[in-house]
Amino acid sequence: MNGEAIARAQERLDAAAAGRAEPAATEAALERAREAVEALAATAAELEVGLPIAVQDGLREHFRPSARHLAEVRGLMNQVIRRLERLEGDLLAERHARVDDLGLLVDLISSGWRNVEQRLARLEEGLQREAGAVVYRFEERQERQAG
Repeated sequence: MNGEAIARAQERLDAAAAGRAEPAATEAALERAREAVEALAATAAELEVGLPIAVQDGLREHFRPSARHLAEVRGLMNQVIRRLERLEGDLLAERHARVDDLGLLVDLISSGWRNVEQRLARLEEGLQREAGAVVYRFEERQERQAG
């Protein structure tokens, strides 16, 4: 097993682990979006107060069905946002689990190769200590069996 390959794999795992999104950043973005919606509602309320009563009544009568539809759309959008947030959380958790699994797999493979290298080293030491191995030639063995 090449030591450089293990090092590259470990670097990639470290880089993937470092790319994890912070929950605080996600919460902050959601809070900013909520504040923007609230600011828009406050601005609409200020404009509504400033219009003359007759114009307000006419607008209310004219846009009442649209307001209902807008409220429905707002509710549906809130549902979509909640579902997307849940999906994003699930996706991040799954991604982090896969990165952790990959790290474990790399550790297992590298430790397996280290064990193989240790066993080979012990075999080589044994062969060198015994002044070599006995070599049997196939030709001699075949002649003995034939003869």
